[in-house]
Amino acid sequence: MDSSQTPLKPEEAPIAAEPQNAISERFRGFFPVIVDVETAGFNPATDALIELAACTVTFNDQGQLVRDESFHANILPFAGANMEKSNLDFLGVDPYDVNRHALTEEAFLKPLFKTLSKKAKAANCTRCILVGQNGHFDHSFVMAAAQRVDPKKCPFHPFSVIDLATLSMVLLGQSVLRVAVETAGLEFDTARAHGAEYDAEIETDLFCWLMNRYQELGGWPLSPEMQERARIANETKKLNFAKKEYQDHKKQDDAEKLENSPFAILKTLVHCDNN
Repeated sequence: MDSSQTPLKPEEAPIAAEPQNAISERFRGFFPVIVDVETAGFNPATDALIELAACTVTFNDQGQLVRDESFHANILPFAGANMEKSNLDFLGVDPYDVNRHALTEEAFLKPLFKTLSKKAKAANCTRCILVGQNGHFDHSFVMAAAQRVDPKKCPFHPFSVIDLATLSMVLLGQSVLRVAVETAGLEFDTARAHGAEYDAEIETDLFCWLMNRYQELGGWPLSPEMQERARIANETKKLNFAKKEYQDHKKQDDAEKLENSPFAILKTLVHCDNN
């Protein structure tokens, strides 16, 4: 789906539930979204986000991870954004060119966030996790834009990412995107590179290839013993979290009871009289 000209309208199409919650089981309750951004600088707080693309993945009938949906838009710089000329020259982009059919951050990101949240929920996932080549860079710009638009609606984990360069280095011995793609036997189109839409799609194809390769090598699914250890660890974490929540609520309730107790009220009255 290309959203270069019109905002996304996620409410128009219902999203089917993920069969057997395979995505949730594979990625610890996270919903992977492969993201690539093009920017007018390297500082996410001050420099313009000028293009963003995102792709989702799913499991096919053969149990292979494959590319699912794609979302893309050219983005208008936010008010007061800094734009480094060297970055724009490298990309060959005029951010204000009317032929880009660019959308504001709000017009694109709000419906995108809503769509991704719905897809994550349908897959029984708690939230999205960003996947990207040197993904912390893309993540920093997405989170900065979300802060400007509506931080409460951002579906991505606030700091965790799945870094494609690291995965490629572990499974292929390569970290450069083009070299990793070609090593995997996929075709890399140099002419389309450094555009968010193409980069997100080729990164998605590489991510799927790496996950499927790992499965072929016997790394997934986990052995029954490993699954049991993971289950125990997760259950222990949930219990500890619930216990801490209960203790925090109890402390708050006790503080409120003490504040409203007759002794506290009398103490307050005496203090007022003395002053």
